[in-house]
Amino acid sequence: MKQKLIFFLYLIVLILPNLILCVTETMPLMGKMALVLLPLGLYWTVLPMFYRLSRTFLWMFPILFLGAFNIVLSYLFGKGVIAVDMWLNLTTSSPAEMGEMLSQIYPAVVAVVVIYIPTLAYAAYDACKKTELTIRFMKHQMCAGLAILLLSLPITFMAARSDKWTVLNDLFPVNVCYNLRLAIERQSVSEKYIERSSNFVFDAVHTDTDTVPKVVLLVIGETSRAANWQLNGYERETTPLLMHTPNLAVFTDCMSQSNTTHKSIPILLSPATADNYDVLYHSKGLLAAFNEAGFHTAFISNEPRNNSFNDHLGEQAQEVMFLRDKMDGTPMDSLLLPEIQKVLEQNMSNLLLVVHTYGSHSTYSDRYERYQAHFTPDIVLKATKDNRDILINAYDNTIRYTDRLLHNIIMLLQTQGRQAAMLYASDHGEDIYDDSRNLYLHASPWPSYYQLHVPFLVWTNDLYRQTHAERVELLESRTAEPIQTDCIFPTMLGLGGVSTPYGQDSLSLTSLKYTTKEQRTYLSDHNEPLTFDRCLEKEDFLVMKQHGLRTY
Repeated sequence: MKQKLIFFLYLIVLILPNLILCVTETMPLMGKMALVLLPLGLYWTVLPMFYRLSRTFLWMFPILFLGAFNIVLSYLFGKGVIAVDMWLNLTTSSPAEMGEMLSQIYPAVVAVVVIYIPTLAYAAYDACKKTELTIRFMKHQMCAGLAILLLSLPITFMAARSDKWTVLNDLFPVNVCYNLRLAIERQSVSEKYIERSSNFVFDAVHTDTDTVPKVVLLVIGETSRAANWQLNGYERETTPLLMHTPNLAVFTDCMSQSNTTHKSIPILLSPATADNYDVLYHSKGLLAAFNEAGFHTAFISNEPRNNSFNDHLGEQAQEVMFLRDKMDGTPMDSLLLPEIQKVLEQNMSNLLLVVHTYGSHSTYSDRYERYQAHFTPDIVLKATKDNRDILINAYDNTIRYTDRLLHNIIMLLQTQGRQAAMLYASDHGEDIYDDSRNLYLHASPWPSYYQLHVPFLVWTNDLYRQTHAERVELLESRTAEPIQTDCIFPTMLGLGGVSTPYGQDSLSLTSLKYTTKEQRTYLSDHNEPLTFDRCLEKEDFLVMKQHGLRTY
């Protein structure tokens, strides 16, 4: 009797992730049956195949680990499996970031610990006792497992005939292992990037004929969603300073092409887009193009180094500064200001400066000083739907903090006595328990409206506007256009007056050749461009319509 109970306990623990996915995933009935029956048949056959049940169970620890990991992600994101991007996030996120995320989702972590740790502990204890199965029990269970396995094969075959279900994408843990392999391949490509792109040239030239030097500044926001920006119609005063800033063009319908930092930043800083992302692997970025055009270039970041494409593209600048190289912990974004001022004062020729902020990363209340907590209460011990109002208070405080940072940057640029243009855009947004799906954070296997709709604005000083009136007029005439973050690289080239065969003028908001896209696209986990109807849900389209945004 004891053998039987332990055997079925092990089976339940092994198949639990599949049962959860059967509920959370949208797939045909045959696909759901295959998702459960094929792995169940394999586990049922393998577990009693050797005399020592617990030792066999322990040998299956990699499957158990993947299952526990996936249960946590199911709690966090509502659906999906461990994606390629999630594997890469493990290598591109700092320990502090991962710790902050885990601290916010500890109910799922606790549940996994309660399920898996006692089971593994008992298995280790039983394995040490060298308890053996009886021949009779082994035969009976192996026959039952083989029967289930044989039943699952035609079901899996029929499911795979559908274009809505494949083994590599939908069968756990095969899909997770496949995603891990893809992640390893992409990491290898990233590590070889410098070598592979070493001979790339933009053939970039500075075509502006004016003699007054200019500074072009790109500020990259982090995890900032447009829905919470007063500039975008939000009812709260989250951008009180920018609301009264002249010469500001606010683009109200901008969608990120990725909900992960390690893919969204390269789209901002290189010719890569969701439709041709592989260009990234052998080309250089914005800073290299401006180098060729004779600009002085600088890159200042408040992000941790992680040897990703983000670092590689930033390090193409002539001056490179990571705040965390000289400061412990997570510095406040306001500490970027002295570094920005230093670069501006020391380089009075044509200058491109890229600034990467830490923005609105969770934990939100840690992103600003306590005296800047305008909306209160703003501190929570755990992130839950019940605490949403407090989370929103803290999140809105981070937007006000960004508002002040951008205002101060503009004030610095006003003192330069040269042409100045600043573009700000966030890499992606964030879910904060906004609807019945109860989604939280970003980088989920499937995006949401809140993760994709990002703030995007351009400020130009009077001297720039006088010198390049037509350019500014074109830019400001397109503030209501349905755009995406793939327009930032070509628009930055346009603001700087830099011409290159890789300029993608049809995406540049400063170009006469700009063309409105028929369909906007999102870069999937497998680096495929998906139209919104393939990656968003009805809740997303509803809120987009409520905000007057284009849904395709």
